[in-house]
Amino acid sequence: MPSLIKFENVTIFQNERPVVGNLSVEINSGEFVYLLGKTGSGKSSFLKTIYGDLPLNNGTGVVCGQSLNNLKSAQIPYLRRKLGIVFQDFQLLGDRSVYENLRFVMKATGWKEESKIKERIHDVLKKVSLEGKESKMPHELSGGEQQRVSIARALVNEPEIILADEPTGNLDPQTSEEILNLLKQISESGRAVLLATHDMLIYNKFRSRTLVFEDGKISEKN
Repeated sequence: MPSLIKFENVTIFQNERPVVGNLSVEINSGEFVYLLGKTGSGKSSFLKTIYGDLPLNNGTGVVCGQSLNNLKSAQIPYLRRKLGIVFQDFQLLGDRSVYENLRFVMKATGWKEESKIKERIHDVLKKVSLEGKESKMPHELSGGEQQRVSIARALVNEPEIILADEPTGNLDPQTSEEILNLLKQISESGRAVLLATHDMLIYNKFRSRTLVFEDGKISEKN
């Protein structure tokens, strides 16, 4: 399987303070990988480095064929088109419908033909079991439905990698399990999925490759 993420001897800094040191890891397409650790252990910083929000100044990193070393600001949008990002707090536009939330992202990333936009939105909403919700506003949806919209938004550009940062943090246990199963299905379709969590109930529902963040270091367990 092709390598989508490869870090070698990386130290990640947050506000000039090292949060993760001597990180070497390789992640391939189709893998489902947990990032497990307490809040503040470096999971989010690792994800931010992958999508270009934190600079990589120590060690080497490649994501989807793009070097993260000396990454220019103009290169970041091209990198992020290959990534889908899912946050804990959904980050939906509250004044726009489900359809317009997805359309906004697509227009911002270069989609022009309305017929193709409409077709793609229909496809991704079907994948996340939200057919018929296009005209709903975010406040009319449950937390689980809002997170499904967030996942649909992450899928619109056919990303190679899904980065999910505590995606079940604001959800009840049953809804969390539904979101976990959805992300599992996405990885089975050939995408790499990285799921950062400190929720052991979720982790124990479906075991997979795991990177453990603790005391500024990363260890691996299966």
